[in-house]
Amino acid sequence: MFLARVIGSVVSTKKDEAMKGRKLLILRPMLVDEADPERFRPGQNTIVAVDNLGAGKGEWVLFCQGSSARMAEGLKTLPVDAAVIGIVDRVEVQGKTTYNTRDQED
Repeated sequence: MFLARVIGSVVSTKKDEAMKGRKLLILRPMLVDEADPERFRPGQNTIVAVDNLGAGKGEWVLFCQGSSARMAEGLKTLPVDAAVIGIVDRVEVQGKTTYNTRDQED
């Protein structure tokens, strides 16, 4: 599993039949900052992931990739490589809260 921030969405009107009606999000992985392990920094890559949970822009999520993504509910037969599997409420690193959804602006 990995942590990421939702930075956008993808709309695709022409796609594999099995993917119709599936919400697609653009994720920016969040990495522990090596200089300060109590902070996170955005990764350089982006990932498109299927979202069955209703995550929105700016939220932090848990996602998985590869064959693990297809183990999420309802995705077993779909051609997906990444799936949102949780919406994050709070992250603690070394006893310090580094992210809390209540502290985020809308």
